Amino acid sequence: MLNKPILRQTILTMGALCALVACNKAPDEAKQGTNNKSTLAEQSEQKLDQIKKVANAGPYSPTWESFTNYQIPSWYHDAKFGIFIHWGVYSVPAHNGEWYPRKMYMQNNAEFQYHRDKYGPQDEFGYKDFIPQFTAEKFNADEWLKIVKNAGAKYIVPVAEHHDGFSMYDNSYTRWDAVEMGPKRDIIAELKRAAEKADIYFGLSSHRAENWWFFEGGREFASDVQNEAYRDLYGPAVSRKSSEAGETPPSKEFMDDWLLRTVEIVDKYQPDLIWFDWWMASEPFHHHVKLFTSYYYNKGINWERMPALNYKDLGDFRSFKPGSAVLDIERGQMSDTYEYFWQTDTSVSKTSWGYVTNHKYRDANSLVDDLIDIVSKNGSMLLNIGPKPDGTIPQPEIDLLYEIGAWLRINGEAIYNTRPWITFGEGPTEVLDGTHSNDGEKHRKDFNEKDIRFTQNKNALYAILMAWPGDNKTVTIRTINSENYDDAISTVTLLGHDTPLDFEQKPEGLAVKLPEHSPSEHAQVLKISK
Repeated sequence: MLNKPILRQTILTMGALCALVACNKAPDEAKQGTNNKSTLAEQSEQKLDQIKKVANAGPYSPTWESFTNYQIPSWYHDAKFGIFIHWGVYSVPAHNGEWYPRKMYMQNNAEFQYHRDKYGPQDEFGYKDFIPQFTAEKFNADEWLKIVKNAGAKYIVPVAEHHDGFSMYDNSYTRWDAVEMGPKRDIIAELKRAAEKADIYFGLSSHRAENWWFFEGGREFASDVQNEAYRDLYGPAVSRKSSEAGETPPSKEFMDDWLLRTVEIVDKYQPDLIWFDWWMASEPFHHHVKLFTSYYYNKGINWERMPALNYKDLGDFRSFKPGSAVLDIERGQMSDTYEYFWQTDTSVSKTSWGYVTNHKYRDANSLVDDLIDIVSKNGSMLLNIGPKPDGTIPQPEIDLLYEIGAWLRINGEAIYNTRPWITFGEGPTEVLDGTHSNDGEKHRKDFNEKDIRFTQNKNALYAILMAWPGDNKTVTIRTINSENYDDAISTVTLLGHDTPLDFEQKPEGLAVKLPEHSPSEHAQVLKISK
């Protein structure tokens, strides 16, 4: 285990690191000056050497081609539905989303003046000053997992570190974590234990890469971002535009630190899943991403189950070859079945991922519909919630999750452990290929009574009616015709309804007579058995 009082953040150049050592150490250690700086660098280099040895030990090696031999684990294929948890210091201001820490320093954003009016100038009250208010005094990991279980979710992905540089775990490379500040608890360790007790798969997300430029606005005027004493939180604060143009790419020191931090969450918590935000897919990170992936996969083969990794491909930000890891689409979906298992991450809120006081929530029906559509196309849905700074989950979010869970308790067999059929569905509503966009909600359309989605397992085919057909009590599923389905059907049942349904197999489709009333809220599932 690394020595936390000694081993600290290495994102700066060695010249700037000299100033950082004193602010990170206990008084007796700070007196050692140059010796501590030397020890810091030596221990970091030793750990980096260990990482490289594991990464090159096989069976995976740090190349894109090597990862094409990876098989996405069956537990992930079967789970289908997970809960994302954005919780951090940004839940304290609770204003306009988890990017408040960035926008409060951007002079052309409304959050800039909002902050000055409510909290004072940014050189007097900066983002760091919210940390003491991030108390988590009501946080109970077991209660959270009960809510997750009731929602019917099979895995969770709490944020380990967001763009803001504050870690929710016992981080050896920074003082800015939930063990030393704020809650003074290892939030991730508590959630890991609770997930194990609840038999829920456990993942973690890292958004560390974006810290390179996240606080850039604070360099443009008098703010605490300018103070070298807080550089270990605010990071280099380089221009995002110049970084993405290749003019100020992330330094080797920063990327080494990214690798050290990300490996540490693997070693400490053995997550079943690692979720990455988009910036690690940028070309300057590729060398370190390949080292990490090889390390993670090589470690995982000795665990109880093989882990998985999420990545995003966005324009110029491209990394893994298809199937080498699990593609994630933010607030968007596939228009057709994708050959490789994939994932959508979306939120119960239309406007935010973290807790805010001005949420605009989605409704359970649209979330259930999206889950069905995603699963029919070989995907999984990771649905985000945002707890309050005291550690409680907002009641509207609990209610939404419970409603989804109620639907899954009746219809879950058409979701869990299923695989795509020969086509994802039929009907007029078009789902466009999604992209990374917090405005993704505006692109979705409501499904209607002519829209049907299909899933299957070894025992049955499921035809999911996305809307109840109203007065028309006979539905004809045109895709289940003599060309696509030539087996004789023995029974058709409606999940949640007591008795089998009358049906007729016709060359042009399967005609099913429905009961007077639907047995559950939202979409209805016809189970078709041979």
